[in-house]
Amino acid sequence: MAEFHGRKRKKICQMCAGKDVNYKDVDIIKKYINESGKILPRRVTGACAKHQRYIAMQVKRARFIGLVPFKK
Repeated sequence: MAEFHGRKRKKICQMCAGKDVNYKDVDIIKKYINESGKILPRRVTGACAKHQRYIAMQVKRARFIGLVPFKK
């Protein structure tokens, strides 16, 4: 078995890698919210600060339109 010595691999920002998040694409938006409808933090999503703010804006737009519920 491999030993990890307490270090985890640093997550890379998916949006910096070229993937896009759009409020119209519900499947992608659901990756960034938990089962109760809250937006996941940066340490969980692995997004950089700039793109985490963008993700939050897209989730809020999807909520407002009704594509994603505010809470379950």
